[in-house]
Amino acid sequence: MTVSNTPSTPLRLGILGCANVAKQFARDVTPSESVSLVAVASRDADKAQAFAQAQGIDKHHGSYEALLADPDIEAIYLPLPNSLHAEWAIKAAAAGKHVLCEKPLAMGPDEARAMFDAARQNRVLLLESYPYAFQPQTAAMMRLIEDGAIGQVQSMQAVFGFRLMNLQNIRMQPELGGGSLLDAGSYVLSLIRLVMGAAPVRVMADATWTDSGVDISTMATLTFADGRRAQLSCAMDVANVRRATISGSDGTIETEFLNHTSALPAGNDVGYLPSELRLRRGIAANLPFELQQTATGSGFRLAAEAFARMVREGNTQAMEDAAVVSIENAATLVALTQSAKLGQSVDVRL
Repeated sequence: MTVSNTPSTPLRLGILGCANVAKQFARDVTPSESVSLVAVASRDADKAQAFAQAQGIDKHHGSYEALLADPDIEAIYLPLPNSLHAEWAIKAAAAGKHVLCEKPLAMGPDEARAMFDAARQNRVLLLESYPYAFQPQTAAMMRLIEDGAIGQVQSMQAVFGFRLMNLQNIRMQPELGGGSLLDAGSYVLSLIRLVMGAAPVRVMADATWTDSGVDISTMATLTFADGRRAQLSCAMDVANVRRATISGSDGTIETEFLNHTSALPAGNDVGYLPSELRLRRGIAANLPFELQQTATGSGFRLAAEAFARMVREGNTQAMEDAAVVSIENAATLVALTQSAKLGQSVDVRL
C-alpha cells in the first residue's frame, strides 16, 4: 500500500457514530499528537453537531456517507452496533478510508473475511480494537510468558462481568449483536487467544437467556488441539469483575487486563483505576506474588496511536497478523453461541 504523509503527521480520523463509547474515545484521543479528530457523523445532523461541539471537533456530518466522502479524513473509528460493523467497514474501505473497528469485529468469520478482503482490495488497513491489548501491561504480560517466567502455559481462567442497569440498552437486542458473550465475552476470548497462542478446536458453553433472546451470562470450556484448556465466563447481571489467572508449568500470572489504567491508587478523574499484574515464579504455594509495574493510560488513545503508526508505516503485515486472530475469534464466538443453544460441544470451524 502507499504510505500517506510523513510518520510525524497526525492521522486525520473521523468518528462514524455518536454512541457513548465514541464520546469516551473522543475525550481520550483528543490530546494525542499522532491522531487528529477531524469530524464526526450521525444519521441525525443535530446529534452530530452537539457531539462535535461537546468534544471540540471542528466538523460534523448528518450522514455516515457524508463522512466517508470527506476528503479531509484518512481513517475512521467505527463504534456502531456489532451488527453494523461489516457493512460500514466495507463501505469505508471502498471509500479509501482506513478502519479502526470496535470489538467484536464481526458477527462471524465470513463477515470478518469480507472486511479484510475489502481492506486489501482498496489498499487500506483494518484493525479490531481491544483497548486492553494495547496497554503496556499486556505487553509486559506477554514478555513474561514468552521469556518462560511461568514455564509452559497449561491452562487459564478469565472472567469479565458487569451489571447492565438499563434493559433497553442495545446489549439486550439480538438483532444488533447484543448479549454478554459478544460484549464482555469477546474480551475474554481475545485474551485467551492471545495467551494460548492458538484458537480452540472445540468448545462447550452454557448460557442463561433473556426474554429478548440474548445471553445474560455464559460460561464455557475451550479445548485446544494440544489438549490444553481454558475457561471463559462473562455476564451482564453481576457486580463488575474482570480478572484472569494463567497457570503455567512453573508459575502463575494474575491480571485484571483493564482497558484503561491509572497510576493513581484512587484512580483518575474519569474513573480509570490501577490494574494489577501479578507474577508467582515457581510451583510452591508459599511463594509470594511479585507485583509488576508498567506504564498506564487510556486504552482508546493507545489503540488509536498504534493504529496511526500502522497506517503511517504502511504496515500491511500487522494487519495480516491481526486478521488471522480476528477471523479465528469470530469463528470461536459463533461456535460458543451454537454450543450454548444446542447444549453440546461444538467444533470451531475456521
